[in-house]
Amino acid sequence: MLQQGLVLLVAGMGIAVGFLALLAVVTAIMGKVAPRWKLFPEPAPKQAAPKAAADDTAIAIAIAVANSRR
Repeated sequence: MLQQGLVLLVAGMGIAVGFLALLAVVTAIMGKVAPRWKLFPEPAPKQAAPKAAADDTAIAIAIAVANSRR
């Protein structure tokens, strides 16, 4: 009975380690193949949002409104 358990343990761990090794190999190959075939094109860089004008009067108005609401 103990021998059967050990055989099952070794078989199960062997299958798990084999699957993980295969997964690592396939991932490494895909990492080299995908850029060549452009399977996953890189997204276009996002344009920066136009910056709001750093206007001192707008800041002063915002402060005045905030102070008047107290």
